Amino acid sequence: MSKIMPLIRNETIKMVKKKRLYIIFIVLAVLVPMFTYAQMKSAENNRDKFGGDWRLELQQAITDNQNSLGSDRVPEEYKKYRTVYIQQMQYYLENDVNPEEPNGVTFTREFMNNAVGLFIPLLIMAIASDLVSGERTTGTIKMLLTRPVKRWKVLFSKLVTLIMFVSIIVVSAYIICYVISGAVFGYKGFGMPIFTGFKVVGTDVDLSAVHAVDQWLYLLMQAGLIWFVSVIVAILAFMVSVLVRSTAASIVIMMAALIAGTILTNMAASWQSAKYLFMVNLELPDYLSGGLPPIEGMNLGFSLIVLSVWGIASLIVSFLVFTKRDILN
Repeated sequence: MSKIMPLIRNETIKMVKKKRLYIIFIVLAVLVPMFTYAQMKSAENNRDKFGGDWRLELQQAITDNQNSLGSDRVPEEYKKYRTVYIQQMQYYLENDVNPEEPNGVTFTREFMNNAVGLFIPLLIMAIASDLVSGERTTGTIKMLLTRPVKRWKVLFSKLVTLIMFVSIIVVSAYIICYVISGAVFGYKGFGMPIFTGFKVVGTDVDLSAVHAVDQWLYLLMQAGLIWFVSVIVAILAFMVSVLVRSTAASIVIMMAALIAGTILTNMAASWQSAKYLFMVNLELPDYLSGGLPPIEGMNLGFSLIVLSVWGIASLIVSFLVFTKRDILN
């Protein structure tokens, strides 16, 4: 441990000096106000249209979705999503709870829910994809490996540093979202009830286990799932960084995989084997809100196991390759 701590400190200094780390925060600071503004305009339009009556607004959304179910132009997969959405919104309406009450906490919850599938993984990938390949490109890996320290300790220090900064990015995303959106919508909303426990069976929603939790607790559960997804994506990008020499190739491989996952999530409902791909299992918070899984048979436990297997396998490959392969040439 005494030899690892200086290595972690060294890796932390290198990470802090990287410009792309600050670019991540700048991207968040630029994009979140844009999404906040779009949400504010949408809220203003709905307020003008429905006179500030959220029940009327929610009922209209339910009616619009019900009407779309009879249209031949709407694909069957979208009809399934809308059928589940209708049943959930009716439950909110019957229990007199506004699921989209405008405030900084609700905006943060919705933003992070939508960001976990692609946006957050892309930010994580930006710092993870060159952790080893970047040093091989610049040649600094040779200087690092000539020290009297075992290779696995060198790689382990990089992994620990990576997980530390992944945690910082996830927490920062929550803070930036809440601070910026709260300035527009207000900082209240932590005690607002959110329903969880919806169980989707086919296109029916089982309401027997549904219960309300305070939004702050829901946010904590969501943050835990997003952190887990971020760590798995970071470990996968870390493995690719060990396997390929070029940083550009490492970034392209991970970006292609993540974008493919977004496409497959929307198109692979009939391809059962796709549920074992890591990128189809990234949207874990959807299980909290009771969303329809991308492929029938998937649930929170299944996705956690699949992601864990991918993460463990990636770590094994990374350490085997880094300690056995001739990295110096």
